[in-house]
Amino acid sequence: MMAANDSTIHASAVLIGAKAALIRGPAGSGKSRLAWDFIIAAEQGALPFARLVADDRAYVENHSGRLLVRPAPALAGMIEIYGLGIRRIEFELVAVVGLIVDMAASDAVRYPGADAAKARIAGVVLPRLAVAAGAEALPLVLASLRTPSTGD
Repeated sequence: MMAANDSTIHASAVLIGAKAALIRGPAGSGKSRLAWDFIIAAEQGALPFARLVADDRAYVENHSGRLLVRPAPALAGMIEIYGLGIRRIEFELVAVVGLIVDMAASDAVRYPGADAAKARIAGVVLPRLAVAAGAEALPLVLASLRTPSTGD
């Protein structure tokens, strides 16, 4: 059920373990590909669990200081796989977002500053990972999830 303050955004989301990664970026930047990569990585044991929440369009809502994400009803359970088209897969109805991944980010740099490592959506501040255009996103996200920052 959508609340009056829900926002629709052009994004994909995948529940990874207990929290979701919200994947933003321009058309063709690899959002759906990264979502599918997460699901395959979980099947291969590189992640504890991964299930699609939304692909292409997502509803986000600030609920008590947590960012919730839901699929657009017309697209629930569907993901675009390049070369195959739209496919139906298992999905979650809602998840709490724990990470923002910005694909083809113009501010992606070798050593991101503290400001670049955070994003605010619907009033909720979350960790952010900026992925440069053409960069392999999955290894970068896995490194982000598995290694602690040095605090630099």
